[in-house]
Amino acid sequence: MTVAKNFSKGYAKAFSAAVLTTSMLGYSAVSSAGATFKIDETKWISVGAGLRTSFTATEEAAAGSKWSNDFSIDNMRLYLNAQLHEYIKLEFNTECQFCGSNGGEMKILDAIGKFEFNEHINLWVGRMLVPAERREMNGPFYSANYNVFSTGTPFESADFAGPGSGVGSGTAGLYGRDDGATLWGSVLEGRLQYAFGVFNGLRSDDNVANGDDNLLYAQRVAYNFWDVEKNPGYYTSGTYYGGAGDILTLGVSNQYQEDGAGSATDEGDFRGTAVDVLMEKVLGNGGVVTVNGEYKNYAISSGYSQATRDGAAPGWNMFEGDAYDIGAMYLFPQKVLIGQFQPFLRYTNTMPTHSADRDAYEAGVNYIIDGHNAKVSLNWHYGDRTTKGLDYSSDAAGDDIHSITLGLQLQI
Repeated sequence: MTVAKNFSKGYAKAFSAAVLTTSMLGYSAVSSAGATFKIDETKWISVGAGLRTSFTATEEAAAGSKWSNDFSIDNMRLYLNAQLHEYIKLEFNTECQFCGSNGGEMKILDAIGKFEFNEHINLWVGRMLVPAERREMNGPFYSANYNVFSTGTPFESADFAGPGSGVGSGTAGLYGRDDGATLWGSVLEGRLQYAFGVFNGLRSDDNVANGDDNLLYAQRVAYNFWDVEKNPGYYTSGTYYGGAGDILTLGVSNQYQEDGAGSATDEGDFRGTAVDVLMEKVLGNGGVVTVNGEYKNYAISSGYSQATRDGAAPGWNMFEGDAYDIGAMYLFPQKVLIGQFQPFLRYTNTMPTHSADRDAYEAGVNYIIDGHNAKVSLNWHYGDRTTKGLDYSSDAAGDDIHSITLGLQLQI
């Protein structure tokens, strides 16, 4: 099956469901937990694992217009990290791709050679996250909401690999990763954090653009106004449950690739810019207020007409337009049994330039047992974000539907 057919109007909703419901994007953090084995004063190796599994009921998604009832393994990851030298490290993580009733297939998630010198300048090479907005840098395991991708803003190029794809010909990456290099670090006592990367990006195949093999350039810069966020590398978190103090961080990211969208005969230059804000405040009673906000503006220039996008072979069908995502939550200070309750509200709106708008309302409650390492989430969402999905054609259509998800996240 060609990539063009993968993104044809008939396949768009099915592909959307596969991508959105598995929440396959995002990073695996350096395994600070798990088991660490010390070899000598400068060498060590650590192992860890992460699981996200859920039950989802969706309105009119089963035969006879009944509610569907589905258990799924959304993520199953193995983490391996090592230090070979004072300044050289290795990260290798795996992900079970589309782990369903057929058992799924393990894929390489990260394969990174790290040259880490100091807080100011470091270099990673290999397969890694492409610098982008906070949602991408959080990934599923370190986001504030369980359904952060399925009801979120549009994806970057590196998120669009379909079932069975790997990084290489006919794709632009996998799980938000791509093969390339990233220079990252911080200045001003850690307050100004940066990540600049260059990657393969879209690789041409069949009716897909970028026959010239142009590279993708990605940048992210963030400024910490209050306490400084501390995460592995250039990764981020959607909440710290109050453990990092008072946080107010503004981030700006951008990705650009010449001929990064469209078909072989109608190529367009892709540019995706995002602004994100995290505010987290620890109150006097010990409760924690967290607010996440994100705005995206994606543009495609020098080609890729709407007529091509509406056709039977639209090529690499990137989003073009504006989108935003705003969410707020409150962590109660009182512990109930072994955890704390954290109710939340969230709204997402996606506005393609030449297609129908789509939005999602979400509400629920998290039960936080051990931060990002152990929590349960109950989510309700309503809207047409998932039914219209990745179909950006002129006549895209989808109903507003209700959906309920009960998710469990465990990590060590």
